[in-house]
Amino acid sequence: MKLNKKDVLGISELTADEISSVLDIASIMKKIILSGTKKTNYLRGKTVLTLFYENSTRTRVSFELAAKYLSADTININVSTSSVAKGETLIDTGKTLDSMGADIIIIRHSMSGAPHLLAKNVNSSVINAGDGMHEHPTQALLDMFTIREYYKSLKGLKVAIIGDIYHSRVARSNIMGLIKMGAKPVIFGPSTLIPTEIESMGAKLSPTIDDALYQADVVMGLRMQLERQKHALFPTKNEYAKFFGLNESNMYLAKENALWMHPGPVNRGVEMSSNVIDGRNSVINEQVTNGIAVRMALLYMLSGKESKKEVNYNNIISIPMQEVYA
Repeated sequence: MKLNKKDVLGISELTADEISSVLDIASIMKKIILSGTKKTNYLRGKTVLTLFYENSTRTRVSFELAAKYLSADTININVSTSSVAKGETLIDTGKTLDSMGADIIIIRHSMSGAPHLLAKNVNSSVINAGDGMHEHPTQALLDMFTIREYYKSLKGLKVAIIGDIYHSRVARSNIMGLIKMGAKPVIFGPSTLIPTEIESMGAKLSPTIDDALYQADVVMGLRMQLERQKHALFPTKNEYAKFFGLNESNMYLAKENALWMHPGPVNRGVEMSSNVIDGRNSVINEQVTNGIAVRMALLYMLSGKESKKEVNYNNIISIPMQEVYA
């Protein structure tokens, strides 16, 4: 299956077959991560730049490790000490990086649509690592990969997404991706944090948290996006935890083997209790590992060798044996 695109800007632009291809390759990349060596030279000679206009630990480090494991030359642009601080525009920054020979630029930006603007003005491939309140495609891909590892297929699964839906680019990307893959996203949160158009995306709005969690195959908590809130949209953290938090008192409503997920970082005792975060069904740490595998898959598919022809899985499988070096 082709990923016949220069850029990965959103789940909205990927087909179900393309998503499946990314997840298939990610499963092979995970084997590389879990191997003793971790390193392959598949992207040797390629240059990957991370350009983060917002703070990040998990996503930025995940991309950097993914590039390093594939032996790309990896550079993190510190926006606060770059020419951006002198007033340089995003387009000019992109053109400068393009002229320096960047093959892939990974961007996170507080403004929705910034990755799309950048992609239109550079020859480099662009990956959206989160833009404003719009999308976070790689988080959705790693979430779907995590779910598929356990259930083999996403089709027909009830996925409860609980929390700050309004400000969450993770929720938007997941809803679009889950629907494309045949799952059934059900959402619940404070009424002030539910966008009016959410049901038009295909998600079901649940009237109560109990209804959302009942017989769910997957329960996904969301981080409160306090940095994006311009007004007080819920009373206090304690009240939020009482009425919208995930804990042992309500999680029993989900299926016994349901997966407990969160994109991180988690506000312990607010969005989720510690018993849930560290519980037997929690796959939060696995999500982090899977994030590297998914991002390796995307870098591989955008590297130029597999984006213009059918993916040769035998070539990828042979990487650990034939191209691993210390």
